[in-house]
Amino acid sequence: MKPTPSDDPQTTGKNPTAPMPPGGGRGASERPGASLESMTFTLHGTPAPMRDYSATQSRRGRITMLVILVACALPVIASYFTYYVIRPQGRTNYATLVEPQRPLPSLEEVPAQDMDGHSVPLTTLKGQWLMIVVAPATCGKLCESNLFLQRQLREMMGAERDRITKVWLVDSPEPVAPALSAALAAKPAVASYRVERAALARWLEPEQGHALEDHVYIVDPLGNWMMRTPANPDPVKLKRDVDKLLRASAWWNRAKDAP
Repeated sequence: MKPTPSDDPQTTGKNPTAPMPPGGGRGASERPGASLESMTFTLHGTPAPMRDYSATQSRRGRITMLVILVACALPVIASYFTYYVIRPQGRTNYATLVEPQRPLPSLEEVPAQDMDGHSVPLTTLKGQWLMIVVAPATCGKLCESNLFLQRQLREMMGAERDRITKVWLVDSPEPVAPALSAALAAKPAVASYRVERAALARWLEPEQGHALEDHVYIVDPLGNWMMRTPANPDPVKLKRDVDKLLRASAWWNRAKDAP
């Protein structure tokens, strides 16, 4: 049954039971066909936390260090490869190559002291080409000749001479004459160390029939004794050998000084 319309003219045409919309009837309900829309909320995913890169950076640092070390060692390795592999039958070296090379000894193997009596391991000399003379503190005629040869060879290298360090291993306890000490201290100074002769003989080895003080010993920047001059060597012929070594390792200083 249909409900009877109200006689009240104020309600004629209206649903007396319909609730009044908020705001006195204004809003969406006044528009025909309009309806209230429900509000919805979308929860977006929060960004993932940043990953910890410390482990990755540590691995990268180790890899970078290894690359630098390999880059520094390659020039010297290349010089050995040239001497021992590429031209095994065509060597023109004047001095004797030491096979196998012998690394600079530790302080326990060869006790060494500077001229002030402080213990200094010979391994601190790494990083330069070394020309080593062995002689007692009295430094006779042969000693003076080898020290002069040492200086002469270094100066003959021209612009490359700063890559060479002159070393005198003093194998006796006597004091060095003041005049000689002053001469050795003049720039470029000779690095002088006192060593025990018996311990030193376990590292350096003279040519058969000769003594330790008869030769000049050449050590590469990696700290390996790798060449021995003849007794009473010819400076011009010896210069050729040293020049080859310096040219073969021309990138050594550049690599180790690179940032």
